[in-house]
Amino acid sequence: MSDFSQMNTRALLKAYASGETSPTEYMHWLIERIERVEPKICALYAYKPELALQLAEHATNRWLKGQPQGRLDGIPVTVKELIATEGDPIPMGTAATEKIPAQEDAPTSARLKEDGAIIFAKTTCPDYGMLSSGLSTFHHLSRNPWDLTQNPGGSSAGAAAAGSAGLGTLHIGTDIGGSVRLPAGWTGLFGFKPTLGRIPIYPYYTGRCAGPMTRTVDDAVMIMPTITKPDWRDTTSVNYQDLEWDVAPAEVNGMKIGLMLDAGCGIEAEPEVKAAVIAAAKRFEQEGAEIIPIGPVMKREWLDGLDVFWRARFWDTMLKLTEEKRQSILPYIYEWAKTGGDASPLAVVNGFDATMAMRDACAQIFTKVDAVLSPVNPNVSYPADWASPTNDPKLPFEHIAFTVPWNMGEQPAASINCGFSKSGMPIGLQIIAPKFADLKVISMAKAYEIWRGPITNWPEL
Repeated sequence: MSDFSQMNTRALLKAYASGETSPTEYMHWLIERIERVEPKICALYAYKPELALQLAEHATNRWLKGQPQGRLDGIPVTVKELIATEGDPIPMGTAATEKIPAQEDAPTSARLKEDGAIIFAKTTCPDYGMLSSGLSTFHHLSRNPWDLTQNPGGSSAGAAAAGSAGLGTLHIGTDIGGSVRLPAGWTGLFGFKPTLGRIPIYPYYTGRCAGPMTRTVDDAVMIMPTITKPDWRDTTSVNYQDLEWDVAPAEVNGMKIGLMLDAGCGIEAEPEVKAAVIAAAKRFEQEGAEIIPIGPVMKREWLDGLDVFWRARFWDTMLKLTEEKRQSILPYIYEWAKTGGDASPLAVVNGFDATMAMRDACAQIFTKVDAVLSPVNPNVSYPADWASPTNDPKLPFEHIAFTVPWNMGEQPAASINCGFSKSGMPIGLQIIAPKFADLKVISMAKAYEIWRGPITNWPEL
């Protein structure tokens, strides 16, 4: 059997078209890899190897006839557990939910299937998707392939673990405060959160996006034309544009790029993180960009207000459960949400208003600069069995101050690896552009990826 570990999505499609390999051969290889690696990282949910092989055989026959179904025909892909796939329950990472099979595909799943992609598995998330962690009362503990004692981050924990372990080339996560970019940063992946509504999502919510998590920028580029196609169910979606995602690397000469090293609140970026981000900014400067130090967009009262608002929202969800079901929720999440029941209506409203304040602050930044660079994660890593980098339900969001503003501001933002700590853990660089300037983020990431060079030390498990 061939070793496909170094082939990206584009290379696989070329090999399918030329007859050099087939979806069936690749799927057999992937299943063997999963059987070897998955017990160590616990990234997958609803894994269906038999169905995947059947679909791969159908795709192989279509390629042999020169009639591929779509631009991703025969390419294996995972979607996060929270993204509905018809016939599969959506546990939301917790033992507390009723495991009722979904009646239809969510927008992302539907578009992938229409273009021939093979959803061979879904990926894990923590309880209610409300942790930057692989800790869950329903799924097994997901671990970081770079160091199995460490956390992959979350809430797209399984996607991050699967992507960095090479369980296929394409993985889709969701992101409401950093849940694509944070785990991508901690696992060395490229994680892209587009402009809100660029990728239709359902159920939708303030700041909630879907986005690719891949080893290379090019892999993300290959999936964007499919998952950005319109779907009426997302009433927050933007007007569909058939964008040319395969843009050239950015010419940054003359660009004004803000460098934000202070998040304004939360955990201060660790020295190794700051050093890696500064080095990346200097690389942009060497290419002719003007690097402008800028202050934070986030404020302590906004992060605390958002915390109160989300606590209250999730406590309302939990009150709809029986007491027995509530007791099965991860204690960290239960204790965090329970205090939302004591919040005053004014405090909850003020918390929601904090999202509007973030929108204003994020938009204003781009009256001064063309793009922003910052850390993704303030810390290098943390233990696999921790619920968050603080592991304290009283301080649940201290690590999202670099990422969450751009969800509320709706700007496109990405994480791309910009180095490694002394302990060997990946460090993420965040690239942010104005709302609707998704292609600017992609082109800047492409340029940086070329300057940086490929990652050659992916985990071997």
